[in-house]
Amino acid sequence: MRAKDAKTRGRHAQKAQLVRGMRGLTVFLFLISGLINVLALTGSFYMLQIYDRALASGSIPTLAAISVLAIGLYFFQGMFDIIRSQVLVRIGARVDRQLAPLAHEVAIDMPRFGYSTAEALERGRDVDTVRGFLGSQGPAAMFDLPWVPLFLVFVYLLHPALGALTIAGAFVLTCIAITTEMMTRAHASAAHQATIQRNAIADSNTRNSEILKAMGFAGAAVKRFHRANDEHLTLQTRTSDISGTFGAVSRVLRMMLQSAVLGLAAYLTIIGELSAGAIIAASIASARAMAPIDAAIANWKQFVAARMSWGRVRETVSKLMALEAPMALPAPKQSLKVEGITVASPGAGRVLLSDVSFQLQAGQALGIVGPSGGGKSTLARALTGIWPVLRGSVRLDDAELQQYADAALGKSIGYMPQDVSLLDATIAENIARLDDTARPEDIVAAATDAAVHEMIVRMPDGYHAAIGPQGVSLSGGERQRIGLARALYGKPFVVVLDEPNSNLDAEGEGALTAAIQSVKKRGGIVIVIAHRPSALAAVDLVAVVQNGRMTAFGTKEEVLNPKAAKPVTPPVVPVAPVVSKTAPADLGVPVGVKAGAKVRAVGAGK
Repeated sequence: MRAKDAKTRGRHAQKAQLVRGMRGLTVFLFLISGLINVLALTGSFYMLQIYDRALASGSIPTLAAISVLAIGLYFFQGMFDIIRSQVLVRIGARVDRQLAPLAHEVAIDMPRFGYSTAEALERGRDVDTVRGFLGSQGPAAMFDLPWVPLFLVFVYLLHPALGALTIAGAFVLTCIAITTEMMTRAHASAAHQATIQRNAIADSNTRNSEILKAMGFAGAAVKRFHRANDEHLTLQTRTSDISGTFGAVSRVLRMMLQSAVLGLAAYLTIIGELSAGAIIAASIASARAMAPIDAAIANWKQFVAARMSWGRVRETVSKLMALEAPMALPAPKQSLKVEGITVASPGAGRVLLSDVSFQLQAGQALGIVGPSGGGKSTLARALTGIWPVLRGSVRLDDAELQQYADAALGKSIGYMPQDVSLLDATIAENIARLDDTARPEDIVAAATDAAVHEMIVRMPDGYHAAIGPQGVSLSGGERQRIGLARALYGKPFVVVLDEPNSNLDAEGEGALTAAIQSVKKRGGIVIVIAHRPSALAAVDLVAVVQNGRMTAFGTKEEVLNPKAAKPVTPPVVPVAPVVSKTAPADLGVPVGVKAGAKVRAVGAGK
């Protein structure tokens, strides 16, 4: 329990670290913005003193003293402005440093729940958007807005009529800002979704570039992208048109207001109610009062994007922090139990596998056969925890997979998918699963078990050879054998191999058989999904999966040669009462299993 509590406290500490000091920094930025805005009155006071004191007295020393003082005040204003800008940039960097890893963690997890790669990567772009906004002029305008009344009061003190005119202009510009917000909110959300759709198509086309080129339908793929891009551009243009139009209107109104203030101030001077210096002072102060509002409208598009991104990032972080860290459990070493699992496609929600049960003990190997599309790869994803089960459970030493932390579970499971994907890293890093503390002897041992050591050392850079994105520098068979070495690294308790010999030659198949026997000998469990019988040479048990169900389970001789085998009673597995928490209501999936019921590991047929 102490380890579990420590991990939970660690997550909360990470969240606390994210917000630690933010309130103090906000207060600091507010106060320093106050200093900047107070010092921004320098120009107005300078003109008052020039016209009403220096020119009236004709004193050059007075003019020089006033000018030196003004220069000093401008210097401090610029210095405080630089400090505010640098603080905002560093806050953005801090937010990125704290949130980018969390966003990437979510991005890695999202595809297994049916999200596209583009949708997953959008979490990282959200962090970039927030950081970029914090480094722009938008936040400075937001911190200047609360100090607008300071300039309004100054203009009002010069003359109430000038103050009323400036306040009226500020009110009109504020209404424009609110209207801009209301009109861009819906369009900005739609534009964001269109961007995700366009990026998803672009990502799909890029990943399938070889097929598009070889089969000559790259043009059709580009047309599909063109349609998505047109929709994206239409929505983006509409949003930009709204922001740009209101931005232009606000700038024109601001110039009109400044001219109106000058005209009214001149009139008041003519009738003797205002001094000549107050004309320029009022113009400068009124323009400074409108500047934050005008800047906020000009940066409204970026502000809306940053606000939406921050909302998604905050939701992501909140959900991550709400997850309870599993308690550390001993590494499994006895059994794998599959109890009545039902699995659906995360994207479409269609049930692909129903009521599958079986049990394996340490030292056993199971071969899974069946027609394509029958549910074999779905079963592999469920056994490794990639896809969640709607009903039932997968247990290692009687503990469900969800009770293990991801890192701990990863050490106990080796997985080689049907389409082997390697990271853009060295061969050693791929085999060691990016473990910085991996010992060379463990990497070599895994490569030796997969019979790929000699092939690696013959390469110019050996284990330090970079394989490029998706392992493009390797052949299909080489990628598959390095993928096998990665699955065997660290001697995991359960090894799941999906079509492990699809690209292997006779030598490679022999190495695969030896690797399976090695895992069995050290007390591990191997599950091999195969179409070619040669992959089943070292397995003890065979299961047949077709049409989403397990229709046979037994020894290799019993299943593959039923006429020669003696009839046996299939094993039964007790199923704990479980209730689906994720199954949609329209799937037609039973939501519970009667307590104490026993489910046969084979179908109800022969």
